[in-house]
Amino acid sequence: MPKFSIIVIVSVFLFSFFGGYFYHLDPYTLDSNKILLEPSFFHLMGTDRLGRDILARVIEGGKISLIIGVGSALIASLIGLLLGSIAGYFRGGIDKAFIIVVDLFLTFPTFFLLLALVSYVNASAWVLIIIISITGWMTTARLIRSESFKITSQPYIKILNIANVAKLKILFKYYAPILAPIYFVSFTFGVGGAILAESGLSFLGLGIVAPQMSWGTILSGGKDVIEIAWWVSFFPGLMIFLVTFALINISNYLQQLTNQKQIQN
Repeated sequence: MPKFSIIVIVSVFLFSFFGGYFYHLDPYTLDSNKILLEPSFFHLMGTDRLGRDILARVIEGGKISLIIGVGSALIASLIGLLLGSIAGYFRGGIDKAFIIVVDLFLTFPTFFLLLALVSYVNASAWVLIIIISITGWMTTARLIRSESFKITSQPYIKILNIANVAKLKILFKYYAPILAPIYFVSFTFGVGGAILAESGLSFLGLGIVAPQMSWGTILSGGKDVIEIAWWVSFFPGLMIFLVTFALINISNYLQQLTNQKQIQN
């Protein structure tokens, strides 16, 4: 069990959502006397080019990044679960329509599709959640559809259909427990992907708009002074790396459990 990764994830969430109760410096306060100070006892992660404390900003920005990551992954995974299970269960014309829609979305590289959608709206946390969700459900849906095809082929499902058991009851009672591991794998992997997507957009100036901040916007703010003030970009980048790496490890562990369960069955 990836205990270290779980500890990292829990620690980052506690740090982001409760760190402000213990570290009282304001992430928005400008101070011309403290521009680009190195990490020290008074400013543990240093300051940026406007004299703002980096640690306070990393704490505040972590809330937005994690909310976007979890919210996007949750919605995208639910869309994938719903559409994939329906396509795999009903088959026929519904499945063909599903394949056309998925192939249409996959025709465009995901990140460029994100850029195209964000360029037409004023980005905020909730807008980014919706946009990242719209562009991130296809992989989960295809996995769920493939597994749903196997379930639909089982004799007991055919018997339930012959007995005219309600289709919603079949989906929730017999499909959901089997599909749950795949959903959780996709969800954990999706959180890391959504955080990276938001960070990439913010780094390009298309993500969170000031005065709001995320790890991506803090990272972007340090790219012009990276040669003289490495700490401005290093610490938000470190947080993105820790969360993404830990979530990938957890996803791999869940995938191994799922594979073992399938082999035993």
